Amino acid sequence: MKKLIAIVSALACVMSLAACGSSDDSSASSTASSQTEQTASSDISESEGPEKNVESIRVTDAQFDIYTSNTYLSTGNNGFVRSADGITYRAYIPVEQYDELEYCFYFSNTVDSTYNKGKPVYVGKEGGEYTIEYAAVYDGGTSPDEEPTNKSDVTFGGESSKSVAANETYWSDPVTIDIPQDHYLVWEWKLTGKEIPCNKMSNLTSATADKTGEGNFEYCDDIPLPVFIGAKRENVTNRVMAIGDSITQGCQTEFMKFEYWSAQIAQQLGENASFWNCGLGWARTSDLSTCGNWLGRSLNCDTAIVAFGTNDIASGEYNGDGGNKAEEIIAYLEPILDQLKAADVKNIIIFNAPPEDFDEEKEAVRTEYNEMLKETAEKYGAEYFDFASYLCDPETPSAAKFGGHPNGEGGKIVADAFMEKYASLFE
Repeated sequence: MKKLIAIVSALACVMSLAACGSSDDSSASSTASSQTEQTASSDISESEGPEKNVESIRVTDAQFDIYTSNTYLSTGNNGFVRSADGITYRAYIPVEQYDELEYCFYFSNTVDSTYNKGKPVYVGKEGGEYTIEYAAVYDGGTSPDEEPTNKSDVTFGGESSKSVAANETYWSDPVTIDIPQDHYLVWEWKLTGKEIPCNKMSNLTSATADKTGEGNFEYCDDIPLPVFIGAKRENVTNRVMAIGDSITQGCQTEFMKFEYWSAQIAQQLGENASFWNCGLGWARTSDLSTCGNWLGRSLNCDTAIVAFGTNDIASGEYNGDGGNKAEEIIAYLEPILDQLKAADVKNIIIFNAPPEDFDEEKEAVRTEYNEMLKETAEKYGAEYFDFASYLCDPETPSAAKFGGHPNGEGGKIVADAFMEKYASLFE
């Protein structure tokens, strides 16, 4: 019964802007304004998809027109810090375009997706009140072994500190910094508060915290970060966004190698495209279909890669009664596709569910879902990318040849196949 209610709620969310919570998902920035409606049809297909009267929940801050993502590192919220008392957090961010750029950072004080079984981290959980004591960006050099240099203070409404309310979204002020070729951008800030949404970084990059104030930075997997690291990149004409679970985020790949499929695609794009990784560990399609800020902000793109299925099959929706069936996952996916269409996203590319060494029952669901997904993609005028076929041997399609979280070898195979098929989109 819980599962039925959850699916009905997800489908209903696209019928009412109030049901999706637009006021809480709008930025507090005084410079926010509505974007001009785009009129371009899909570059991939002329199909307009199902005729539905859907109101877009896209977060329409003007900064999303000015700034585009400048990293393929995922920075969404799939966890929270229970309590921070003057803790300084530091993360090394790989950048796509180097040299001197103007940056602007966007934040959401809400958990985006469900982690594990949802206790205590679940989709839509409001963050608590917290205080930013200071924030800064640095030139991080070529590795965390180097001391960061060229500190540039980050301010908020002209102030070095900020009090953040529960469920608030906000922007930093613009800040300019020069990041030389092959150097990292370092994000650093000092926070005090409770239940602060964060990213479970899963050892993808150097993420540390100084809990004593003595400059002793130690490993910290749960790290609060901006959910959008934007830069003013003049040549970008195609903003690529990938949204999905830990496989998109890149979990369980080698430390600071950035070899997961989404990063390898990003590294093959030319200067006319940017890449925004919105993947989060343990995420489900049912999380995204709740129409929260995670979906709302991600709609600011030209090309959307949607890659879910694994956690839907294995765990199902938050507060549900177990893994979802194929038709239930499709029911959660369709409101997401409706929103991508309503936001006039030009290109929609849907990845199928990869092999996960599932038992017989769950493998049957994965097979059925992937077949149903072909019809769904066609219905919406979207591309169907056979992600799974590149990650298995044809003789054993259920076996995860490169691991449940594909390693660097699997990531390269996928990225090369993707670029071979879609290179024309990014020229």
